[in-house]
Amino acid sequence: MSNFRDSTVVLIETGRTHIRAGQGLHDLLRLPTVEVAARVGLRRNLAIPTGENGVFVVSVNDYLVGTHLDEALAAGQDLVVSWPFAEGDVADYIQAEAIWRYILFHELKLRRAQMESPVMLSFPAGISRSASERICQIFFERFNVAGFAIVERPMSQFYAAISGMQLSGVVVDIDQDYTDVTPIYDGFILHPGRTHVPVGVSDCQAYLAHLFRSNTSVMAALSPADNTPPPEALQETLLELAKHTWQSGLIKALGEGEAARDLEDEGVTDIAAIVVAGKERAVIESGMKRRQNAKAQPAEQARAREMEALDLVTTSFRGMELTLGKERHRFCEPLFDPTLLDGIPGVQARGDQDLRRPLQVAVGEAVAKADVDQRAYIWQGLFVTGEITNHIKGLGTALSGRLAPYILSSPDVQNNEVQARTIKTLRVPDYFAEYRDKGDGLAAFLGTSITAKLAFNDSGGKNYVSKADYASKGPRTILGMSPALL
Repeated sequence: MSNFRDSTVVLIETGRTHIRAGQGLHDLLRLPTVEVAARVGLRRNLAIPTGENGVFVVSVNDYLVGTHLDEALAAGQDLVVSWPFAEGDVADYIQAEAIWRYILFHELKLRRAQMESPVMLSFPAGISRSASERICQIFFERFNVAGFAIVERPMSQFYAAISGMQLSGVVVDIDQDYTDVTPIYDGFILHPGRTHVPVGVSDCQAYLAHLFRSNTSVMAALSPADNTPPPEALQETLLELAKHTWQSGLIKALGEGEAARDLEDEGVTDIAAIVVAGKERAVIESGMKRRQNAKAQPAEQARAREMEALDLVTTSFRGMELTLGKERHRFCEPLFDPTLLDGIPGVQARGDQDLRRPLQVAVGEAVAKADVDQRAYIWQGLFVTGEITNHIKGLGTALSGRLAPYILSSPDVQNNEVQARTIKTLRVPDYFAEYRDKGDGLAAFLGTSITAKLAFNDSGGKNYVSKADYASKGPRTILGMSPALL
């Protein structure tokens, strides 16, 4: 029987490129308190093969993680940087242990000798049985956790977005270098349909940086004739501007063949909702700005109308005021047409290039792997997530519009009661107050919190491995007592 206090529960969301963590379950599920890049650094002199047969002899304490790594890189130290989860699995268990150890004992300030915390670990789907056992062993034997469970990352993301009895859908997780597609039916991942596209946010940034080269005002500011920077420095600046642009919320996701359109809801101001969300100050300041604009000179008003008509926006970047045009809304285009990346500076080929196809094709193929009578239910739960969705709204709508051919052109099931006729997009519900203004990119952490609340409060204790279970049965206990592996 569980005797864990909610305040002791630790949540660790492990993605390809980022790790988020926090401690404590509360009535209002809170945001993660820790976020670090899922990378480690090793001083180059330690990365030279030594020992018998030239193998590496490296301990977990040799790796730098988090702020320690950031500071070493900023100081110019010669380091080998590795991303042990980049391929959606564990490439190196010592590196993985170094990251998790840093989070538990440095960021969360826990103490191994007095560990009272159970851990719910969110991990990419498709983890092997042997990998599950190895991870379980690390957490019990190296970290001394009080309990342990694994939930597959797409399921945790889906749990954050569903309401009622909606247990079928398809999760599209857009990460830095890859986009993962995972179909789910009746609460179970359909593993034969899982796939990925080796295109992500980094490619979109490279594409937008390329488009900015056609913006004369931007190029005049970043590369003035009297002080032209080296090509490498200019490219780095353009990439940084592209990142600044999408993270500042200046980009809209466009529908196929459509012009930019405002995807935000319009209507009567809901004062109560504004106060609850803590936005009253922003609304007041916005009202004051409108009144100031009303008193502006006719020339200023004309300029404002021109910028609105042309969809121009001014943003502060490196102490400069830059005016960006509609080209910024093309940021997401490589996701839907990867051929646009051909010949673009800064784009790196990665993974299996046969998998580099439009995202809508990948999603359509993934759902097609499900049985015919399952597909209509799966299409009722399209959930697009990833950090990009925290800043760019309407990605789910943009993708669903491009998926129309996949629900209307199946001749084998036309006019059949199991044929899907619509696609429903999901989002994190507003009743998760802490997440209301954060977009859908934190869905994995929210879903991990929900899973932990259910698993560690289960009186039967069948959804996690306790210390007693591990002592009597060893690492293989995880295979029958974890939400991801039942």
